[in-house]
Amino acid sequence: MLYPPEQRVLDAAIRQAQALVGDPDHTVAAAAMDTAGGIYTAFNDHHFTGGPCAELVVLGVAAAAGAGPLTTMVAVGDKGRGVVSPCGRCWQVMLDQQPGCAVIVPTPDGPGLVNIRHLLPYSYGWPEAAPQRFIRFNPRYYDAVLSGRKTATTRFDDPCFPGPAWLVFEFDEGYKRLRGVVESVETKRFDEITDADARLEGGAIAEDLRTGLLGHYPGIRDEDSVDVVRFKLDPVQP
Repeated sequence: MLYPPEQRVLDAAIRQAQALVGDPDHTVAAAAMDTAGGIYTAFNDHHFTGGPCAELVVLGVAAAAGAGPLTTMVAVGDKGRGVVSPCGRCWQVMLDQQPGCAVIVPTPDGPGLVNIRHLLPYSYGWPEAAPQRFIRFNPRYYDAVLSGRKTATTRFDDPCFPGPAWLVFEFDEGYKRLRGVVESVETKRFDEITDADARLEGGAIAEDLRTGLLGHYPGIRDEDSVDVVRFKLDPVQP
């Protein structure tokens, strides 16, 4: 199932694919959304020397437009082929340059959303990559983060790193984002979450936080590792 923001990205790619008119050099359309909610589209450029796929072209289009980090990407084939998965080269480029990006892929139940890290497990990591980072939030946390009542987030299988990061709140009608700084990331077992961790997220006791996390991550177990991510808002906001 796709949420409204991801569906808008898919719809944009479908419209672009429908504009393809049988030119063998351009057979796939791609669309991507950034943390500000902007959508960027492009075609592939086939050539026997290894012309770029549509996903790589849209990375350049987004960069030329000054886009922030990309949250969502999809490619759609011409002649009604529907959603197509990225090739290995595109996976690696997106993983290095846009590690927080989720990719819409074909599944037996229709288009589905997968984080790029899960498309390419055990991948090589380019050590010189310095991508912009962002953290996704349920929109119900926007006011708590904006007011300073919530200064931490606990993550399962969702890596965060110290340093600047956009805090992105995924409202159905569009994204809202705040400029933030991740101050620390502490890894611990799920059953080691403390009352102090809960208070940073606006709760009272550890059980409050664990119960909330079970709603986000239904399959999480006591022995699973989670990251307690402490952050603050940048005084300069967009």
